[in-house]
Amino acid sequence: MVETSTDLAKAIDYVARATEDILGFLLPAPDGPEKRLIEAMRYAVLGGGKRLRPFLVRASAELFDVAEPFALRVAAAVEMVHGYSLIHDDLPCMDNAELRRGKAATHIRYDQATAILAGDALQALAFEVLAAPATHSHAEVRTELVRALAAAAGPHGMVGGQAIDLAAPTVAMDLSMITRMQQLKTGALFGFCCEAGAILGHADPHRRQALKAYAHDLGLVYQIVDDLLDAEGSAAEAGKAVGRDRPAGKATFISILGIERARDQAAILAKQAARHLDIFGRKAQLLGDLAGHVVARHS
Repeated sequence: MVETSTDLAKAIDYVARATEDILGFLLPAPDGPEKRLIEAMRYAVLGGGKRLRPFLVRASAELFDVAEPFALRVAAAVEMVHGYSLIHDDLPCMDNAELRRGKAATHIRYDQATAILAGDALQALAFEVLAAPATHSHAEVRTELVRALAAAAGPHGMVGGQAIDLAAPTVAMDLSMITRMQQLKTGALFGFCCEAGAILGHADPHRRQALKAYAHDLGLVYQIVDDLLDAEGSAAEAGKAVGRDRPAGKATFISILGIERARDQAAILAKQAARHLDIFGRKAQLLGDLAGHVVARHS
């Protein structure tokens, strides 16, 4: 099993703390009639999570020497979109989950209506953050960030993947369909995170495509391991309920490949993901190490 390198662990921890700080700045403690809504927004995005997506934004931005404040604002916007998706995914009409990140899901802590509004508000705030001049001095960069995140989160991205997931029990799902679903549901947002650094850094199309290819494979690794954790992990480690996929009849990489083949496929894809970064040389070492870290994760 691949262990997390000291440099990678420190970098992940640094980005997690920096992301927490900027999220707190962008979502200050509430006062006034919107207080309960903003409390629910803060509850959903502060004080938990691996912050893997912000790390991808920061690490890809470093490849092009992008100023850290720009990258961290984009990282915060991504976490808002991710947070909104988790709120909605946990609702009774979706996955009906009561636990998230080791604590009560937002609709359990508050109520379903407040949770839905908190998710809606987080999504809107994410695009407000990207469009603000503080995110980048060039309007065309901000416009491209907004366009790219909208594409990654919309009907041909994360939301589209969730729709396929909901329809899965009624259709025959083979490996190609499961792969497609996860490329949208998980991989599209990963792709934006890596591409965001290239957008901020005015990268050439070749380098931008290399990061997208890396993110594509990394997203599949992440989801395969997620399926493995559901099959073999514990709720204490995962911070959410496990063992739900098989009883629910959900089509997953495990249901198609089995545990051992799925684990082997994750290792193969992790190595393939790292190879896409060869164009960047040693500068992309942390991103390469991350692929191995994702394979070995326990939560």
